Parts: sequence; structure tokens; C-alpha cells
Amino acid sequence: MKEGVIDVLMYIFSSYIDRDDSLPEDRDSIDSDLREAGFESQEIDKAFDWLDGLALAEDIPALEQSSNSIRIYSKKEQQRLDSKVQGFLLFLEQSGVLTPELRELVINRIMALDGNSLVDMEEFRWVVMMVLFNSAIDQDENTLMHYEDIVFADQPAIFH
Repeated sequence: MKEGVIDVLMYIFSSYIDRDDSLPEDRDSIDSDLREAGFESQEIDKAFDWLDGLALAEDIPALEQSSNSIRIYSKKEQQRLDSKVQGFLLFLEQSGVLTPELRELVINRIMALDGNSLVDMEEFRWVVMMVLFNSAIDQDENTLMHYEDIVFADQPAIFH
């Protein structure tokens, strides 16, 4: 099976997120599960590195910015995030799903994925949900389910 890091991450997220227990602390158990599912060692290791980067994000200081601020994307970020993804990212921030800190973490985690090609909308949505669930300490389950509905909706929600 030739899969990328995002595929391994999506598998981990979808396999463990609905369980009552959290992701096992024992990486060997997760590693075994991933190997049984057909993922290659190299991709599994990269996925663990990506998750480590997500865990380290808790040390990022809060961003102070005006509500009138505009995020300008670097050339490298523009190569990974097309205008549709950038627009959806802005929508998620303006609708309160993402804070400026979480927006930056989403961008950081997308840039940490393998390759230099555009990230498609499905991959982007999965990264957003992984970031949201990782930062879920302050969120209740209903809020996270609501965010999931917004992130994976075919049409953006309209807020009144």
C-alpha cells in the first residue's frame, strides 16, 4: 500500500476518535495497528513526528491581533494552500471555529506534511479536525461535534 502521512494520520484519527478511551500512550500498539492496516514504517514514523509537532504546539504563545487583521500567506504557503482552502480557513476563523492561534497551528501542520503540492480540501479538513480535537481541553463534546459538522459540511454554514 502506497499511502502518505496524511493517510496514516486520517486512519489514526478516525480509528481512535470515536472510542471512549483516548489514543493509547503506547506507540508500539498504534504502530502495530498501523502495520496491520498496511502502512509502511517510514510513513508511520513521519506521522508520529507530525503528531509530536502537534503536541508541542501547546507551547505556542497566544497571538494578539486586531479583529481587522488580515493573514498574508507566504509564497511557500500559497503553493500548499490554494485560494479555496485559504477562503475556507478565513471562514472558519470568522465563524469562531478557529482562533488566530489555531489558524496558525493548522497552517503549521499543513506545511509539515510531506511534499510541496497543494493540499486538497479533504486533507485540509482532516488537519483542521485533528488540530481542534488536540486543543479540545476547553471544548465540550457538543461544541466539537458542531465544529465537525461545519468543517465537513458541503456548504458553509450561514450564521445569523
